[in-house]
Amino acid sequence: MEHNTFQPSDAELDILQVIWELQPVTVRDIFERIGAAKGVGYTTILKQVQRLTEKGALSKTDAPSGAHLYSALFSETQVKKGLANKLLHAAFSGSALQLMQHALGDGERVSAEELAALKQWLDQQKNQNDAL
Repeated sequence: MEHNTFQPSDAELDILQVIWELQPVTVRDIFERIGAAKGVGYTTILKQVQRLTEKGALSKTDAPSGAHLYSALFSETQVKKGLANKLLHAAFSGSALQLMQHALGDGERVSAEELAALKQWLDQQKNQNDAL
């Protein structure tokens, strides 16, 4: 499966967040991080990890202790880029401006620091486009 076709569910994305942070990781590690917080049982997480492995999103290796260790086959950046592109085209007809306007809303959810960083990034993008 190519990374641009991999679209994890919300529950799968929760699991991937833990894996990206801790990999390689056991199902027990994942469960300890999100089980109680999300109200999800160990066997549910195990099944989701097995499905992610079957989908080709995770690799599984055996530790000397006999535990299975899981690692992501797609980077966090790859998956988030795919999700953002899907949202951009599905909900905003490919308009990055509309996406940003909806994401930023009326500005109350965005700190001054985030706005400054966004302005700097936009300036860099403009300079790169001007150089072409």
